[in-house]
Amino acid sequence: MLLTHKENILKFSWLLPSFLSLFLFGSTVKAAAMPAAGVAIANWHFDSNRNHLDFTTDKNVQPKVQLLTNPTRLVIDLPGVTLGYPQTSQRVGLVIQEIRIQQFNAETTRMVVTLAPAYTFDLAQVKLQEESPNHWSVQLPKPLPLTATQPKYLEITPSISPRVSDHSTLFAGVVPMHSPMKALEPQIKALMNRYSFLKTGMFFLDLDTGDYLDIGGDRVFPAASTIKLPILIAFFQDLDAGKVTLQEILTMRRDLVTNGSGTMQYERVGKKYTALETITKMITISDNTATNMIIDRLGGAAKLNQRFRTWGLTDTVIRHLLADLRGTNTTSSEDMARVLALVVNNKLVSPQSREQVLDILRHTTIRTLLPAGLGKGAVIANKTGDIGFLIGDAGFITMPNGKRYLAAIFVTRPYKDTRGRDFIRQVSQLVYDYLNQLNPVAAVNSPNSATR
Repeated sequence: MLLTHKENILKFSWLLPSFLSLFLFGSTVKAAAMPAAGVAIANWHFDSNRNHLDFTTDKNVQPKVQLLTNPTRLVIDLPGVTLGYPQTSQRVGLVIQEIRIQQFNAETTRMVVTLAPAYTFDLAQVKLQEESPNHWSVQLPKPLPLTATQPKYLEITPSISPRVSDHSTLFAGVVPMHSPMKALEPQIKALMNRYSFLKTGMFFLDLDTGDYLDIGGDRVFPAASTIKLPILIAFFQDLDAGKVTLQEILTMRRDLVTNGSGTMQYERVGKKYTALETITKMITISDNTATNMIIDRLGGAAKLNQRFRTWGLTDTVIRHLLADLRGTNTTSSEDMARVLALVVNNKLVSPQSREQVLDILRHTTIRTLLPAGLGKGAVIANKTGDIGFLIGDAGFITMPNGKRYLAAIFVTRPYKDTRGRDFIRQVSQLVYDYLNQLNPVAAVNSPNSATR
């Protein structure tokens, strides 16, 4: 089994007057081979805002949750999962005392949440939920004072999420995928044939129906400035955790100043900016120097890459500070859509941070790619990228009729060939028109539905 979530964010608001937050980083360590299941990597993710544990595996797994005493601890066993490295533990606080992951026996990895001796969980309030056969979540309640009648052993059974259909899957663990957009595919492929000198990958997902268009969505491309999208999300995660503030002062150091897009490179070294100013410039005018300052503030590329992997982004990697004109930083259309799906569904940041993130993205100044194909009245929160031989765009679109969808597309092209831009605009228009037709009332009655 392969557990794909690798970062553990633990914050319990009932522990201290101020929020306590910490990271447990499960190292990516290959385990000893299992006879049938193969090599495994065991990691998990805890949403500190909701006290919510998520973990996914590459094969189906049946977790088992128990409440044990002396000391009081919640135990989550993962049969068939091999840890592959020594027990790892982290001291947490006064009530939630410790979190640890260990190899319980030859074929079982165990996660343990240890409480103080005077506290327990109401096991009836611990919710083990099957989101899909290989994606599980555990919702922890607030610890309660221990009573003398507390039994020494309790076990809960999982709840099974309803399926949209027997064949449905959850994209990013949050959006039920329904059917490919079969009627749209011939038009897109005909367009691709007309632009056969371009190499493209695209992923579009209707958040209301689950219908999707996936043409090379998992194809890896240079990220260009779209890498700034997950960096923005990481910043707001740290904001929610109390690790950064919007008004803290960042200094523009010489080693972080770079060329390419943005205006900060023309300011004097040592100039100071608030974090809010810096992240806003990073997105709206795609400032490369601002991006390097935020990467540095968040702990560097390696820590960000590790965090991206916890979100399930398998292709998104920062290998070089901006400006990465050679295209060594990578991503895919599917990864960009994934991070947007998680944000829109409040899985990575708080609702307040979600709105701030989307507001900043709505002010992106480059409007020649996905936005150029949208109908009048549509609203897009997006981030573009352009390094000459590659352009890309990823966004969350809300149509005038209320329909919402995700869009991500990358194109490699002859250097600065404007036909790459035209191709993305036409793809965006085809998808928009297709989704607009699926709501006949809006298509007939809305004065904006077919106007550009």
